[in-house]
Amino acid sequence: MKKILLAAALVFVCTAANATCKTDAIDKNGKTLAGAALKSFMTKCEKDANTKCMAESKTQKLNGAAATSHTKKCTMDAVGA
Repeated sequence: MKKILLAAALVFVCTAANATCKTDAIDKNGKTLAGAALKSFMTKCEKDANTKCMAESKTQKLNGAAATSHTKKCTMDAVGA
């Protein structure tokens, strides 16, 4: 029983970790955002992801090309491109 609960918790954590801006662009009724609402949401989400990724680069003490590369990849992963 403990193994089943542990496996279920692991699946839940892995699924939540894979959330991207594109997957989050669904409103509460299950419809996908479109037009100006989608553009606004994606712009804000990408900006927030970039800020978070830049902070991670600083935490990992990356500089120069390494920081740029990490930030770019991290942001693209968060946006879902």
